[in-house]
Amino acid sequence: MCRNIKPLFNFDPPVTEEEIRLAALQFVRKVSGYNKPSKVNEAVYYAAVEEIANAAAKLLASLETNATPRSRDEQVARAKARAAERFVR
Repeated sequence: MCRNIKPLFNFDPPVTEEEIRLAALQFVRKVSGYNKPSKVNEAVYYAAVEEIANAAAKLLASLETNATPRSRDEQVARAKARAAERFVR
């Protein structure tokens, strides 16, 4: 499950709030063991997602680097090439 959480820092175009929230959701899913919470746990589950998303956004806004931003298109192409090598039949 955590393999779906991708690095979010230093990309061009910059990360969106939705991408941060999706990463936070994946983290909460992994930690809690629930893909979807029960009705009893729903409020605390989604509150945790929002807290983690806020903390991640604050972290990303605070980080500094001298490196040039990475291209999302290049990252996608590399991932597809790695997948093609792994799953060749």
